[in-house]
Amino acid sequence: MDVLIVILILVIVFICLNVKIVPQAKGYVVERIGSYYKTWSNGLHFMIPFIDRISNKVSLKEIVKDFPPQPVITKDNVTMHIDTVVYFQITDPKLYTYGVEQPLNAIENLTATTLRNIIGELELDQTLTSRDLINGKMCSILDEATDPWGIKVNRVEVKNIIPPRDIQEAMEKQMRAERERREKILQAEGEKKSSILIAEGEKESAILRAEAKKEAQIKVAEGEAEALLKLKQAEADGIKLLKDAKADTSVLTLKSYETLAQVANGQSTKIIIPSELQNVASIGTVIGEMLKSDKK
Repeated sequence: MDVLIVILILVIVFICLNVKIVPQAKGYVVERIGSYYKTWSNGLHFMIPFIDRISNKVSLKEIVKDFPPQPVITKDNVTMHIDTVVYFQITDPKLYTYGVEQPLNAIENLTATTLRNIIGELELDQTLTSRDLINGKMCSILDEATDPWGIKVNRVEVKNIIPPRDIQEAMEKQMRAERERREKILQAEGEKKSSILIAEGEKESAILRAEAKKEAQIKVAEGEAEALLKLKQAEADGIKLLKDAKADTSVLTLKSYETLAQVANGQSTKIIIPSELQNVASIGTVIGEMLKSDKK
């Protein structure tokens, strides 16, 4: 009885050791009698003891590998350090297992040599401004080169470009000079716009002053014309009233005397009397008397 129990326990342990569960996003490479047999995907699998062996357990997720900076030389003989980040994914566990020894080291070395070849065709300024070009070329070359290894390169990014110290100092001086130049240009443009605005303001002010002066003169002229018109209208109304009242010759003569008296009060020293007036001598006598009375 004890022997049966021991045998049963051994069978259970034996079965448990040879039943394998492959998790999601994993691939198991299985060998049978030393040769490749198949690749297990996720699920439950049974392995024949002493005949089957799991050669490699491969992750099918995308892998991000950050490689250390690599020294490269540009076309104009400037040495700099560039580090890259490679995003890749294992698409065939069999090729990944049997295609190349130490696949990660192979990818790192391939990335370094490819980077040197690409940078060697570019000058310093092109290297600093052509990251997209470098990324695209490296991704295409690495993807094609890693196909036999069961690897798919999805993306390559240049993480950092470190030029020599003297080049960095020269670039900083150049950027500082460029910033100062832009600042001076902006300042000059601001002063120019300010001068233009001031000139336009003075011009508009002068125009407004001239228009105001013109309008004032027009108003004064209109006022004088209106006053003169009213005066003439009043005189005309007075003459009309006299005519309507049928004034006799004595009244008209008296009005003439009053007018001559007003003329005499002026600054004139000579008075010219039209020849058409009647009784010129008598009018002159009256005017002389009026002048004498004023002197007294």
